[in-house]
Amino acid sequence: MTGQSFTEIKVKELAERLANADSGLQLIDVREPQEVAIAKIDGFVNLPLSEYEQWNGEISTRFDAHAETLVLCHHGMRSAQMCQWLVSQGFTNVKNIIGGIDAYSILVDPLIPRY
Repeated sequence: MTGQSFTEIKVKELAERLANADSGLQLIDVREPQEVAIAKIDGFVNLPLSEYEQWNGEISTRFDAHAETLVLCHHGMRSAQMCQWLVSQGFTNVKNIIGGIDAYSILVDPLIPRY
């Protein structure tokens, strides 16, 4: 049986986790630098998918493969791709943020600009 090998998290749950300063979280934002310049959530490490060749070799040294890893993009599609790739690299607790930063802006923090 093949299927999704990562789970998903809603933006409201993300907000709760961030508010509780959950120090065990690894936060990855796969959007482009120009997107992050428009709208961002503090604490996320920016690893743009377009720059994969620059950072892919460092993933196992920069991140703990067994720590909870939350992945963000604009709407949730690129982050889902990253989640799938992380699982293929041996990550065991990967979660895609449903709706991405756009949903976060709508449902959690309207001060984050939409684009």
